[in-house]
Amino acid sequence: MSVESVVKLAVEKVDLNPSPIRPSWVLEGNPVARNRLISASADGTASTLIWDCTAGRFNWYYDVDETIYVINGGVVVKDFGGAARRLTAGDTIFFPAGARAEWHVEVYIRKIAFCRTPLPRSVALARRGYRFLKRLAGNADRAKGAPGMFGSNEEVA
Repeated sequence: MSVESVVKLAVEKVDLNPSPIRPSWVLEGNPVARNRLISASADGTASTLIWDCTAGRFNWYYDVDETIYVINGGVVVKDFGGAARRLTAGDTIFFPAGARAEWHVEVYIRKIAFCRTPLPRSVALARRGYRFLKRLAGNADRAKGAPGMFGSNEEVA
């Protein structure tokens, strides 16, 4: 899979590929969605996409953490508790994996989506524990006179 460098792309002019919304999710209208993968991490846990959609109302189910930034247009997003929020160009919102939302695109929306697959809880806890122990070991080394990260025992202001 070939992915172009983001530096070469103007997000408003990126050609997108068809990415139909699941028919069972569509509540009203005939929304036409498209997207394009811009980048993906080597381990497959993170990706960045440009996505757009025409008018319609539909449910969306998030299987990954997704942070979006609206480039053009807008949407009214309603959570399943009934709280609604209008997003327009320049707005950012985060949807955690497992979230559900109703999207009402009145005319058009174009967004950039930063997606990340969350680590399983056990792996996240182990990673946090490892970082904690590493910090403790680093502090112990500095207390014994070993050079720190910047080559001395002095803190960086």
